Amino acid sequence: MKRVYITCVGKLKEKFFADAVAEYLKRLDRFCDVVINECEDHASPDAVKRECDAIERTFRNGEFRVLCDIGGDLVTSEQLSELIGNAFASAKSSVRFIIGGSRGVDERIRRAADRRISFGRATYPHQLMRVILAEQIYRAFTIESGMPYHK
Repeated sequence: MKRVYITCVGKLKEKFFADAVAEYLKRLDRFCDVVINECEDHASPDAVKRECDAIERTFRNGEFRVLCDIGGDLVTSEQLSELIGNAFASAKSSVRFIIGGSRGVDERIRRAADRRISFGRATYPHQLMRVILAEQIYRAFTIESGMPYHK
């Protein structure tokens, strides 16, 4: 079965965010295994470095890495579906989506990403971004399978 990782900084503190992500993970269960790696967020002066160290420790060989980045390429739902499909078609063992903390990520995480994508030029709270990403991953799989969810 296909495996998708979502690596993110911080825990979901609001129940409504956690419930929304749980709903999309339940829906995704028919298409792929989803593993969420939550990295500790930091408030120290070297927070970005420490968060990125933790993000980097989740990386595996043979995966396709996608960084959610406001400066990344704007993608449609159809393009995201194609990106995921192409990653698995190219014999990648898994696809990893990365959501940085509230202060972003450093350049080494940007360089480690195979693609940098954006769901718009607006800034979203990183907890809300996890909900948006989970929904878009689900939408991508429904597009690929021809389900009517995506209109």
